[in-house]
Amino acid sequence: MHHLVGIWIDHERAVIVSASVDQVATEIVESEVRGHPRYPGQEVGGEKKYEKRHGQELDRYYDQVIRSVPESDDLLVFGPGEAKFELAERFRRSKPHSHRSIVLETADKLTDPQIVASVKAHFDAASRSSAAAVPSRKL
Repeated sequence: MHHLVGIWIDHERAVIVSASVDQVATEIVESEVRGHPRYPGQEVGGEKKYEKRHGQELDRYYDQVIRSVPESDDLLVFGPGEAKFELAERFRRSKPHSHRSIVLETADKLTDPQIVASVKAHFDAASRSSAAAVPSRKL
C-alpha cells in the first residue's frame, strides 16, 4: 500500500500524517528539548555545555521522529522554524532513508486537522500536476 507522508515539525513536537487510499493516520512525537534558561552573570562555559546538550536532545528527537515515519518514497516536511531543515538533513544523512524525495515548505503553527488537510492538499496537487505533465496519446 502506498502511503503519502507529511510531517509538520517544530522543536516542541512533530505531527506525522500517513495517508493512503482508505485511511489517514496521525502520530504525535513530543520533544524533550528544553529551552535555554538565562541567568544574569552566566559564565561562557555554561553556554557551551548548553549548546552541546541541546544538540544531543535535538538528535534524539529527530531520531525518534524518523523511527516513527512509515515507509514512503515521498515526504512533505513543513513547519514554522528551522526544525524542518534540520530533520530533512538528518533524513538525507541516514542511509536507509537517503532515497526519499523530500519537499520542504514553511507553514505557521497549525491545528492537527489543518495539518492533515495540508498534507492531503499537497499530495492531491502533486498528483494533479504530475498527471498534467504526462502527455496524452491518441489511439
